[in-house]
Amino acid sequence: MTEIILIRHGQSEWNAKNKFTGWVDSDLSEKGKLEAKYAGELIKNTNIKISISYTSYLRRAQETLNIILNVIGKKENLVEKAWELNERHYGSLTGLNKEETKIKLGEETFNRYRRSWDIAPPPIEKNSQYLNKFNKQNSKIPSLKIPTTESLKNTYDRVIPYYKETVLPQIANGKNVLIAAHGNSLRAFCKYIFNISNEKINQLEIPTGNPMRIRLDSSCLKSIDAFYLDEKRKQKIFVNE
Repeated sequence: MTEIILIRHGQSEWNAKNKFTGWVDSDLSEKGKLEAKYAGELIKNTNIKISISYTSYLRRAQETLNIILNVIGKKENLVEKAWELNERHYGSLTGLNKEETKIKLGEETFNRYRRSWDIAPPPIEKNSQYLNKFNKQNSKIPSLKIPTTESLKNTYDRVIPYYKETVLPQIANGKNVLIAAHGNSLRAFCKYIFNISNEKINQLEIPTGNPMRIRLDSSCLKSIDAFYLDEKRKQKIFVNE
């Protein structure tokens, strides 16, 4: 039996300010660092041997992973970074306060942009002040693939091919993997692995800094069990039920 541990990065500074962050390279807050350290302790207590780890181009995910690997004693563990695991690009919503934006747009439009399956916000403007806060590693991305906005479906369409082509072969070889990423890139992954419908995926909430342990069947294509390691902060995983 092979296992995957998913973890959304610890609280970021922009999470704490309730801003749409997306591709902005916000650091972890002090609370986020503590969440990552506790996540490492929870993972260490499982005694799962992590063979390889994956993360995004964004510092908040990379720092979360580094803290975890230090805690579990796997500092030299093989780590692969992929832009495909980046957070969803929030387009013109980037940098805006969520509560203020809900009031300005109205709850219906706000929820459509934030939680629908295939509706993206308007693109970010070319002169947006927030573009200079994007990670410089994005320069490695083929220019035609760099988004200016994304829906969850757009995010899914980059996360899942990467998973199938890069991560799944490792799992098929019996390696346990750790993926430290973001709320929406992990929602995309969960949609695939748990076969969550387009209509129900908006109900899936993934808390910061709480590792999700997933056990896969012998084919490595379906989950046979999944649960959060921190029971006190768990959210419902199987939202189709």
